[in-house]
Amino acid sequence: MQDSQEYLHKKAYFDKVITLYGRNVVIEVLQDDTINIHKIHLADSNKTDGAVATILSLAQKRGLEISYHSKQALSRISKNAKQDQGVAIDIIAQTYKNANEIAKLSSFRLIALDGIQNPQNLGMIIRSCAAGNVDGIILPKKNSAKISPLVIKASAGTLFKLPIYFCEAIEDVLKTLGDTKIYALSSHAKHSIYELVPHEKTIFVIGNESEGVSSEVQVLCNDTLSIPMNRGVESLNVAIAASLLAFMQ
Repeated sequence: MQDSQEYLHKKAYFDKVITLYGRNVVIEVLQDDTINIHKIHLADSNKTDGAVATILSLAQKRGLEISYHSKQALSRISKNAKQDQGVAIDIIAQTYKNANEIAKLSSFRLIALDGIQNPQNLGMIIRSCAAGNVDGIILPKKNSAKISPLVIKASAGTLFKLPIYFCEAIEDVLKTLGDTKIYALSSHAKHSIYELVPHEKTIFVIGNESEGVSSEVQVLCNDTLSIPMNRGVESLNVAIAASLLAFMQ
C-alpha cells in the first residue's frame, strides 16, 4: 500500500515536469526565481565558457542539481537534437495538470485544442486565455504542438498563469464529462458564439489550423458555433478565434 502511494505521489510530481532546451531559454528560466526547477541537463561535450558558464553559475547560486550526459543521451531528453545546444532543463509547472482533475471541478469554462500544430498559435492562445475569461486549456499530447521555447516566447511569459490540462487525446476527456456542454467552433455552424446560453460547465473546442475539429471529436460535441463574419471573410486564425472565445462574458 505504501509503495503504491509513493508511486502515485512520484507520478503526480513528474506529470508536472516540462523539459525545455536551448542555452538562452535555460538562462532565462534560471534567472526567474518564481519558476521551480527540478534538474538541469548538460552534454558532457560542452565547453564551460560563455552561456554554459553562465548556466553553471546561476545553477550554483540556486543550489540546483546538474546531470551530465552524452550528446546522444541529452538529445533524447530534449527531444530536439538540432536545437538543444547541449542544454536542457526540467521545470515544475504547478499549472500543468492531468485532465482527469477537470471532473472534480464544480464549474468551468475551458478551451480544448484539437490538433493545433503551430507553436506560435499555441503560445498566443495561452496568452489570450490567461488574460481572458476562461479557466484553463485542454492540451492533448497526441497530434499537437508541445510546450517548447517557441511556445513560451509566443505566450510572452503567461505560460504558468493558467491551468493547462494535459491528456493523451481530447476524445478520452470529453467522454468522461457527461454533464458538460461541449461546443465545436465551425464556420458552417447555424448558431453563433453570441447566441450561447450560459452553462455551469462549458468546453469550446478549436480545431486544426487547416482541417478544423476532427470527426472523432465532433461527434462528442453538443453543438457547433460560428464566429459571424462580414465582407466575405471566410475564417480567422485559430489564435484570434480563441481570443474571441476567451473574452466572451
